[in-house]
Amino acid sequence: MAATGYSSRRSSAMVSRLRASAEAAAQVMEGRTRQQQALVARRVEYYDEESVAGEARYDVFINHRGVDTKRTVARLLYERLARDGVNGFLDNMSMRPGDRLEDRISAGIRECSVAVAIFSPSYCDSEYCLRELAMIVESRKAIIPIFYNIKPSELILPQALADSDVYLPRDLERFRFALREAKNTVGITYDSATGDMAELVSAAAEAVFYNIEKMEKVQRREMIVSRL
Repeated sequence: MAATGYSSRRSSAMVSRLRASAEAAAQVMEGRTRQQQALVARRVEYYDEESVAGEARYDVFINHRGVDTKRTVARLLYERLARDGVNGFLDNMSMRPGDRLEDRISAGIRECSVAVAIFSPSYCDSEYCLRELAMIVESRKAIIPIFYNIKPSELILPQALADSDVYLPRDLERFRFALREAKNTVGITYDSATGDMAELVSAAAEAVFYNIEKMEKVQRREMIVSRL
């Protein structure tokens, strides 16, 4: 009987610990859910105000090399953010026939508060990618680098591009400076041979949520200070 009583108490204690762990995990998830719901509520209010002026607004600009990542991480991240109420700019999803390419991209970068730069093996071969990155850096946007099948040390301006007569020296320096800034920013690394795409998208989305909320806090503080 004593052994049976001890076993019963031990089982009860184990059940209590498991229940407490489950409740703690549920509270953490509930806290994250409330945080995302609050972010979505602020975004909806923001878009309602902007829609009165007839303007499209974006929270995040996704800079990427289409041939490498458009059908994988770029598209998956865009869709994940959209489900959580975050309005992203992704070229093939955010532009329509008749739009002027440079005007729409410039507006998307200007309007966003956060940019995700997805670096991939052929990224630096694209003038469009480099020009977008330079605009992001010069606009002082928060940048979340994703190093997709590439190391930060490999972000180097191709020699063929550097030797080309098409670009002015100041343009080449803009590209080099933007790449240096990206290399010196903490990012997310991913190797398609060993990595999990779902984990990559989730980590990138969490980084976007965090940076948007951080930028909004700064903007609210600046607004309060300006009214004093």
